[in-house]
Amino acid sequence: MPAPSKPNPSASAPGKPVVVAVQPKMAVRPNKPSLPETLEGRYQLVCERIARAAEKAGRKQSDIILVAVTKFADAEQIRGLLHFGHRDFGENRAQTLQQHAAIVDEAMARLRMMPSLRRPTDTGASLFAPKVDLAGPSSGVRWHMIGHLQRNKAKKVAEIVRLVHSVDSLRLAEELQTIALKLDTTLEVLLQVNCSGESQKFGCPLPAAIPLAEQIGTMLNLRLRGLMTMAPLTATPEEARPSFVRCRELFEEMKGLRLTEAPFNILSMGMSGDFEVAIQEGANIVRVGSAIFGESATPHREETGEGDDE
Repeated sequence: MPAPSKPNPSASAPGKPVVVAVQPKMAVRPNKPSLPETLEGRYQLVCERIARAAEKAGRKQSDIILVAVTKFADAEQIRGLLHFGHRDFGENRAQTLQQHAAIVDEAMARLRMMPSLRRPTDTGASLFAPKVDLAGPSSGVRWHMIGHLQRNKAKKVAEIVRLVHSVDSLRLAEELQTIALKLDTTLEVLLQVNCSGESQKFGCPLPAAIPLAEQIGTMLNLRLRGLMTMAPLTATPEEARPSFVRCRELFEEMKGLRLTEAPFNILSMGMSGDFEVAIQEGANIVRVGSAIFGESATPHREETGEGDDE
């Protein structure tokens, strides 16, 4: 005779609900497209994507400045981009900025002696007037400070950069004005605006942007050139669009108010994951790191500057 079957505890009591274990659904993110294996391949792909996005928006590739964010780049990669003719670089941290600027100084000195030196790209000609830099081999390279800037680090940054993207408070603006006055120079800056409303992000709130811009506009040694924003880290580039739209609308409003005598014509938006959407919404500076230099071994937002300075 077959052995009697064991009773099922869940079915032994009539009317008792049966509990069924349900596996939680995992959030599905779209797969990132695979990147070319070489630095030159990745760089060329980013340039091609910028060209296509600009064309789709009725603009030219030369209208867009690509800032290569070197936070996680090594010295050889930085030298490689210089050899390709790239001249706009961005950094998040003051100390790393100094280190990478020294690498560029040395590399440019060598490149100038090489007959195979490629001509630098001419993007940004309509945004930046020719400027005579301090004597040095890195003249022609434009450094951009894109990360949160502490006031006690402002002097070392002001001596190197062409554009500070991350002015987000009156205290920082006043510190930069004092430094520029002592250096007997003018410093070009962008007002960083928190268009996403995220509490963990740097940037002045949207309602405070125009009053702060008015105050910066009175500072003789600062030239307010436009706005910068960072979109939320989203699953798809399209989800970043609302932040870019808000920044562009504010940019257009402020441009009409003529708050400063300097040309108010720079809109810095977009990173590796969303720069094409940013270009569609009016960005003329995009900040790209991992799409050029490859992914870091640890998760990060290399183009943002979120977190402490050092």
